[in-house]
This record gives sequence, C-alpha cells and structure tokens, in this order.
Amino acid sequence: MDRLVEMIPLFTKSLEETVIMVGVSLFIATVIGIPLGILLVVTQGNHLFPNKTLFHILNVIINIVRSLPFIILMVAIIPFTELVVGTSIGIEGAIVPLIVYTAPYIARLMETALLDVDRGVIEAYQAMGASRTQIIFRIMLREARPGIVLCLTIATIGLIGATAMAGAVGAGGLGDLALRYGYQQWDIEVMLITVVILIIMVQAIQSLGNWAAKKLKKNA
Repeated sequence: MDRLVEMIPLFTKSLEETVIMVGVSLFIATVIGIPLGILLVVTQGNHLFPNKTLFHILNVIINIVRSLPFIILMVAIIPFTELVVGTSIGIEGAIVPLIVYTAPYIARLMETALLDVDRGVIEAYQAMGASRTQIIFRIMLREARPGIVLCLTIATIGLIGATAMAGAVGAGGLGDLALRYGYQQWDIEVMLITVVILIIMVQAIQSLGNWAAKKLKKNA
C-alpha cells in the first residue's frame, strides 16, 4: 500500500500525459475530420455538390488509413512524424499518428451522421431557395448534432485506446505506465489500477456523450 501511495505522482503524471495526447489529437482530428465527413456526403452522386472523382479519392484514402492498425500506422509514418514535429517519440511523436489515425475515423462517423438527416428536409429548404452552403451549415449540421456528439464520443474513446498503444514507443501516458510496470515488471497492482483508471475515463466520457446527445435531440 505504501508503495502505491508513493506512485500516486507517477499515476497523476501519466494521466495528465494521456489527457494531453487525447485532447490535442481530438481537437486537430476533429478540425480535419468534420470537413472531410461533409465532403464525403455532399460529393456523392445525388447530393448537393456531386463530384464522383473527389468522392472516390476521399473514400479510398480514408479506407486505406482506417484499414491499418494504429501500431503499424505509427511506425509506417515515422518519417512524416519527424518532418512535422522533429521527433517520433514522446508525446509530440505520438500526437501526429494519433491525428492521422483519428481524422479519417471521425470523417466516416460524420458521414454516417449526416446521411441520417432526412432528405425531405433538405429538399424542402432547397425548394424555399436556401443555398447549398446554408443547407450544409444551418440544416444538415444542426439536424445531425446528436449524431455528431456521439461520433466524437466514440472517437474519443478510440483515442484513449490508441494512446495506450502509443506507450509502446515511449509516448508516455497510462499505456507506458502499464507497459513498464504492469508488463515488463509484472506488477499486477499497477496494471489493475491502470485498467480501473481507463475504465472510469471511458465510462465517464460515454455517459457524458450520451447525455449531451439526448439533450440536443430533445432541443431539436
């Protein structure tokens, strides 16, 4: 017990590193993923900006990136990571592959959420003279808000799992803690505490996301 108390600062530091990696990666991946998701929807053949060539290019690229397990993707883009942040290790080295891994995932989830918007609503606003840009930002995104919140919730939980794997290359965080103490030193207590912390984080994020989505749906 005394040893675990002494390790509280280490758990705290690892949790902070995980939160930083998830927060920064999620923000940048969302900024990239949401526009990609919009493009995937509106460039389809029967939508607002039909462009089969652009749709197929985006679709193929997203499918390729999503088909790679995170640990393989992280190693495969090491040259790109070093070019962007100057290193492939530590928090900085993990954030780039986390973004590359998560942005296409968010884009695909966004596509699903936006396709759930009733086409009758879109056509009604088109008949009333609304521009295509207005329909995207004032109708589609507004109607899809509950789905978008759930998409980001799922992406956040996926990111937490990816940051745990990033610990294998010295990225820090709870994954690194579990690997160094729980696996390499076979410290069962540290492993169990790490697992409990991760479970609490995931449950809290999922509950918050569900609550926010329900609230937005009621206010729609």
